[in-house]
Amino acid sequence: MAVEIAVETPLQDDVRALVAELNAALLELTPPEHCYHLTVEQMAGADTTVFIARENGLAVGCGALKRHDGVVGEVKRMYTRPSHRGQKIGAQIVERVEALARQEGLKRLVLETGDRHPAAWTVYERAGFSRCGPVLDYPDSTWSVFYEKSLA
Repeated sequence: MAVEIAVETPLQDDVRALVAELNAALLELTPPEHCYHLTVEQMAGADTTVFIARENGLAVGCGALKRHDGVVGEVKRMYTRPSHRGQKIGAQIVERVEALARQEGLKRLVLETGDRHPAAWTVYERAGFSRCGPVLDYPDSTWSVFYEKSLA
């Protein structure tokens, strides 16, 4: 069965569980002081739109668009369960985030990811993102890799 992606509230038990998995996966690779997690409560804020990928009703992936200053969008909380990797779910979520950002007239997408996440880099680079220096208020750190994409 095909995976379906839709805008949903993160304040659902199964989405909370998915985000908890994401947080645990990040903490296996990155020290906590270099992890910049949004909580599900923060993800539910008016400045953030959350996309959930489901297969047969089961939440298998997520990603979000967080808006900054009406001009910049940030790709946040990207995750696909290990059981569903390799199916281009992350790429589809990034496409949805970008389409929404363009529809809203945002000029640029940015993101921070970890220095030990080569699969994520591939998703972003295939989607046309380029590496850049620190974005927004993230510190410059060897634990972080930054990307940007102009939507202008």
